[in-house]
Amino acid sequence: MSAPRTLERTRAELAEFLRSRRERISPEEVGLPAGSRRRTPGLRREEVAALAGVGLSWYTWLEQGRDISVSATFLDNLSRTLKLDATERRHLFLLAHQRLPPEPGRTWCVVPPLIHRLMGDLPTRPAYVLNLRWDVLAWNGAADRVFGFAAQPMERRNLLWLLFTSPAMRELFEPWEEQALQILSSFRRDFVRATQDPDITALVKDLEKASPDFKAWWRQQDIHGPCQGVRHLHIGDVGPVDFEHTTLTIDEDRHLRLVYYAAKEGRPQSRVFEQWLQQAPEPAGVPAA
Repeated sequence: MSAPRTLERTRAELAEFLRSRRERISPEEVGLPAGSRRRTPGLRREEVAALAGVGLSWYTWLEQGRDISVSATFLDNLSRTLKLDATERRHLFLLAHQRLPPEPGRTWCVVPPLIHRLMGDLPTRPAYVLNLRWDVLAWNGAADRVFGFAAQPMERRNLLWLLFTSPAMRELFEPWEEQALQILSSFRRDFVRATQDPDITALVKDLEKASPDFKAWWRQQDIHGPCQGVRHLHIGDVGPVDFEHTTLTIDEDRHLRLVYYAAKEGRPQSRVFEQWLQQAPEPAGVPAA
């Protein structure tokens, strides 16, 4: 039996979806005259085709679910023409491509209140929230005790910036160079998802000016292996502590991640670290980002 044709399983749903979306848009919404001889509501096929930048036959074939190839660029143009929201855009890609579209990188987002509560329930587990730019948006008391986020100016409360410009952070990550290279590789994978975002490109330019190490390593384009989920930190009053850490996705669309640290179980320094945290004064609080 031959493989199913490209749109064989979804052609009826695709046709109905496109028809319903073009019929809900008035000509006035896209700058066209309403006219007085329209037999159906919304836009005509030829109007959608012109606005999306394709021929009428091509768009008609797509709406009919014929076996044609369409690019992601065309589907994005069509999404804008039909004024699809993010959920509808994904649905269109699934119907036409049978795979999800690439999501544009976003560097701004809000931390849900429930995540603040979750971090507050982890008194001996450092945890903080990052966006795609690696701005530290929120943290718990344990993370502040270890990383000192609250003491940093808001505009420089960025994990990558602190890693490459803060002497205290350089002493905390030990060995620094090995871990900094691994962390930079992780950031580079995020950077390629938002290369057109002015905030993230500004961060890279600022770091190139502020840190010779960052400038040299960034331009080398080296990709280092993953850190295997372990961080080696040297905490002043405690000494060296090995942490297991992981990153949990909070909001995939907004690239919001929770980073969670746990001192390795069964080690004397881990117990010393937890005792040190328990003796710490109550934190002043975290920003309600």
